Amino acid sequence: MAKVKLTIDNNTVEVEQGTSVLEAARQIGIKIPTLCYLKEINVIGACRLCIVKVQGARSYMASCTLPAAEGMVIWTHTPGLRQARRMIMELILSDHPMECLTCMRHGRCELQTMAESLGVRDIRFQRVSKTMYEKDESSPSIIREPKKCIYCRRCVSVCNSVQTVHAIGPQLRGFNTVIAPPYNLPLDKSVCVNCGQCSLVCPVGAIYEKDDTDRAWAALADPSKHVVVQTAPATRVTMGEAFGLPPGTPVTGRMVAALRRLGFDRVFDTDFTADLTIIEEGNELLHRVKNGGVLPQITSCSPGWIKFIEHFYPELLDHLSSAKSPQQMFGSLAKTFYAQKAGIDPKDIVVVSIMPCTAKKYEALRPEMEDSGYRDVDIVLTSRELGRMLKEACIDLANLPDEEYDDPLGLSTGAAAIFGATGGVMEAALRTVYEVVTGETLGNIDLVQVRGLEGIKEATIDLKGLPVKVLVAHGLKHARALMDRLKAGELKDYHFIEVMCCPGGCIGGGGQPIGTNSEMRQLRIDGIYKVDSAMEYRKSHENPAVKELYEQFLGEPLSEKSHHLLHTKYTGRSNHPEIGE
Repeated sequence: MAKVKLTIDNNTVEVEQGTSVLEAARQIGIKIPTLCYLKEINVIGACRLCIVKVQGARSYMASCTLPAAEGMVIWTHTPGLRQARRMIMELILSDHPMECLTCMRHGRCELQTMAESLGVRDIRFQRVSKTMYEKDESSPSIIREPKKCIYCRRCVSVCNSVQTVHAIGPQLRGFNTVIAPPYNLPLDKSVCVNCGQCSLVCPVGAIYEKDDTDRAWAALADPSKHVVVQTAPATRVTMGEAFGLPPGTPVTGRMVAALRRLGFDRVFDTDFTADLTIIEEGNELLHRVKNGGVLPQITSCSPGWIKFIEHFYPELLDHLSSAKSPQQMFGSLAKTFYAQKAGIDPKDIVVVSIMPCTAKKYEALRPEMEDSGYRDVDIVLTSRELGRMLKEACIDLANLPDEEYDDPLGLSTGAAAIFGATGGVMEAALRTVYEVVTGETLGNIDLVQVRGLEGIKEATIDLKGLPVKVLVAHGLKHARALMDRLKAGELKDYHFIEVMCCPGGCIGGGGQPIGTNSEMRQLRIDGIYKVDSAMEYRKSHENPAVKELYEQFLGEPLSEKSHHLLHTKYTGRSNHPEIGE
């Protein structure tokens, strides 16, 4: 591609033609402030804080939408620019509630940080009385506070361009504008899939996860309850970020220690049931291949993806694996197998999940998720919520000693750990399916063909003359592309498809630490594979605790008991839920 040279603050830089001035400046270490910009996702120049002075131009220009041109001369921090940016910030603040100390994003708010960096100390403009819309708490996963919205439209771009859900957008005009579902309906009456990607990119406290920490505190304080906790695979490489550790740092043992100090009666591992998921899902795939079942089989452990296919592709639901997600399998077993083994009445057991995902809150409340005779999972906390609880209890996770999970639901394998990364479920499944089918040991178990952040990945695994063709997609935009191909009959030769709702997989989930971006996703993925490579067992079918579970309780994969407790089915939803639900 052709190159262009330009000068920014007396520094010459050469960039590819089409590069924005904002990105050109970043390449030479010059930071231009932004509030609305998300590279390749939201490039609309809405906030105007990224304005620059261009030699020969009559007015300041937004650098995020301005293409670099040959010979262009740019200044980024003249006295006039600094004054203009302060004025823009004052105008934004004049229309923003001053609730910083009690806001969910206090200390991590980009608006707050930007106001400080620009040196704004006074607001010279009279506060505007815009239309005040009520807080939307209808969703089990996401809360909207329209009064805090600064109309950057990051959430809209992510929902539309990255996830292709189109659940929210600007409604009405002028001071009546609100970012909301169509007709300003509540979120629970929309096609929102609860993925929470909007909450990751919101620069303020206008969209955030529903906080269930008070419910968790109440359960922990109730002496009549036996409170157990499970931790998702991805949390072991992200929880450290809340305590200043680099992204991707494995903190599994320290997280276990922290949860014990919070007061949980038992600390278990969702990875245990991730291994179980592989056994059930893998055997289901083999059953379909041998008996002419619906192929390709598609994974079912991502609740945002499940709601997406229910809304947009209900005619393809038969392709879904019937296996519950690891979170829900754990809940079923905690209130049956574990309750029996521990001699505890299941009505007294409270199951708390630590998840990277806001959609898991929704999944736990699905009406079909009570095959144990009780609600399988009682409380779901995101990584962010657990971080807040630990800080409230003055527990410094970063400086705790490593501790081990409790038995019998605490032993897992490396195959389960990689569930947290895109391609991980597929790799874990193939490690097991290969050995079950061929009866041979898989030599190189690192199936790098399905790893990485490419949107759609493809691989063919030879099972002693039977080529198994698989696909992996992460982010609902890429899932939609695969489903369109499936509807068109283009995927008849494929056997297995992994779909993860969030970009990067669970390590990029909507409940993960704020600031998640492509670089952080890759670091977390690297951390996940370090965890895998260090494990004693790296294949799900080798997990001795899972073997014991089948011997003592389930019988065999796909047995009547496992079908009752570990499998489910899904139903189609209207694309216009405000009418059809």
